[in-house]
Amino acid sequence: MNNNRAPRKKVQKGVLGRTIKALFKAYPKMMTLTLIFIVVNAVISSIPSIFMEKIFSVVGYALKESADWTKYGGEIIKDMLILIGLYVISLVMGAVDKQMMAIITQGFLKKMRCQMFDGMQNLPIKYFDTNSHGDIMSYYTNDIDALRQMISQSLPQLLTSGIMVLTLFIIMIWYSLWLTAIVLVGVIFITIVTKIVGGGAGKYFRGQQRAVGKTEGFIEEMMNGQKVVKVFCHENAAKADFDKVNEYLFDQSNRANRYANMLMPILGNIGHLMYVIVALVGGAFILGSVSNVSLGLAFAPDLAVISVALVVAFLQMTRQFCNNINQVSNQLNSVVMGIAGAARLFSLIDQKPEVDDGYVTLVNAKEENGVITECEERTGLWAWKHPHGDGTVTYTKLCGDVVLSEVDFEYEQGKPVLQDVSIYAKPGQKVAFVGATGAGKTTITNLINRFYDIADGKIRYDGININKIKKADLRRSLGIVLQDTNLFTGTVMDNIRYGKLDATDDECIAAAKLAGADDFITRLPDGYNTMLTSNGANLSQGQRQLVSIARAAVADPPVMILDEATSSIDTRTEAIVSRGMDALMHGRTVFVIAHRLSTVKNSDVIIVLDHGRIIERGSHEKLIEQKGQYYQLYTGMFEME
Repeated sequence: MNNNRAPRKKVQKGVLGRTIKALFKAYPKMMTLTLIFIVVNAVISSIPSIFMEKIFSVVGYALKESADWTKYGGEIIKDMLILIGLYVISLVMGAVDKQMMAIITQGFLKKMRCQMFDGMQNLPIKYFDTNSHGDIMSYYTNDIDALRQMISQSLPQLLTSGIMVLTLFIIMIWYSLWLTAIVLVGVIFITIVTKIVGGGAGKYFRGQQRAVGKTEGFIEEMMNGQKVVKVFCHENAAKADFDKVNEYLFDQSNRANRYANMLMPILGNIGHLMYVIVALVGGAFILGSVSNVSLGLAFAPDLAVISVALVVAFLQMTRQFCNNINQVSNQLNSVVMGIAGAARLFSLIDQKPEVDDGYVTLVNAKEENGVITECEERTGLWAWKHPHGDGTVTYTKLCGDVVLSEVDFEYEQGKPVLQDVSIYAKPGQKVAFVGATGAGKTTITNLINRFYDIADGKIRYDGININKIKKADLRRSLGIVLQDTNLFTGTVMDNIRYGKLDATDDECIAAAKLAGADDFITRLPDGYNTMLTSNGANLSQGQRQLVSIARAAVADPPVMILDEATSSIDTRTEAIVSRGMDALMHGRTVFVIAHRLSTVKNSDVIIVLDHGRIIERGSHEKLIEQKGQYYQLYTGMFEME
């Protein structure tokens, strides 16, 4: 167990150090000034006991000598004025450092969220395929909030209390080593209790942070699938599954807070006990006129014997000392939660971005006398800009010639998904993929987009290895309509324009007409200005799919990928869309994935996949003549599912 714990502690220390370093990097001047204010404020808050001892000593002398109070009144008033002045300074500095800390905290969290989101945009698709969306959301909510609590409250309080403890300890040993030794014995007990109880709390607070992420992931999944839950009457099973997740969160939170709630009363009582013991021992020393031992004896001869003034001041210091030790222990739980949250945030920030070593880019071009040159204006002609090692640049016209040669691929090592797949799609051809679920149809389109990289083989686009093409430029040349539609909060027009951000309203409307979406859009309450929220919940599934198709149409790419694009559209709507789709596909290379074989009949090439291998290829008529698996699929003799 020790071997497992050590690395975890090192990681936590590393996370805390990294967080503090990031704070100073983000706000170097403000953090330095805030640090100075906190230190000065803590020292000032630690020294009232010195003035208390001086005032009591003066009063003692006055009583002992039966002197006129006016003789010592000026000295007492002077000490009191100095003390009041220090408190005013402490009040001002405390108010200023809290304001600065609030600015630093919110600004730092804003930068963290931006850094996380910016980094997330560069992560590979695999990350989102293998992590719960709810758990990812938890980074931006629970983990950020835990970090906020640590930065704005726990760390400043820890620093303040730590400095006060150190300052008070120095003052204590200056006045009396005997009384300080009593306090140190109490500190040893406090340390042992904090290690035992606080360590248990920290362990479960870390578990609580992980459990919160899992719970949010489960809830997000259930919310997205609520219709499926109700259709299959799965409510009771969903409740049972949630109860398990929630029970684990309850268990971790309950244990963490149980330890945390035990800690303060125990430490408080130890502090009270120390106060009583110091008072009793101090009183005994006074009655016995015990000689004092202190670091300040050489400079203050009156410290040679433990006096009432010294004991009264020491009691005040003991209370302050214990209170600050308790504050340190109390803030440890928030620090542990903050470190756990920060560790998760840094784990997201440290995720390796999607590797892109491509250098071939997509540019606007014009062609004169068979020579292709680059230009700034949009001409409708695109070309691949291919720089070479000798400094020369060549341009290849973007045609949409896609070739897969002997491609192998696996999501997990040792579990092949595609094996020896070769596909040749000439410009303007329509290539259809059919086969049972899990045959590898969608995987092929993912590889063309470079959402994943192949294990072996080659994929060439207009004769260029796609590994040499920058991913952003590669994907800009591809239009894709997925089976699952994603619409964003905004107007219908905004969602269509998502395919081409600089598209005019007329271009968006033309794309909608091409996709067959204009008819239903114009009948919406505000037409193209109708607001869509919650993934277009105010539209039917078929209407959402039509908007998605229009989005791809406005991008006007040379290559289209239609992954079950008409699966959510009824037969009548499909007939309307088919005419628009035919117009959309004209002159483009098109890859079609469909379970409805009626949508792939007119494809130039139909490729039949089975367990990651191509088992048949050819036109509809040719495959029907062969009477193989495609024939069985088409005639209903074989179920694709």
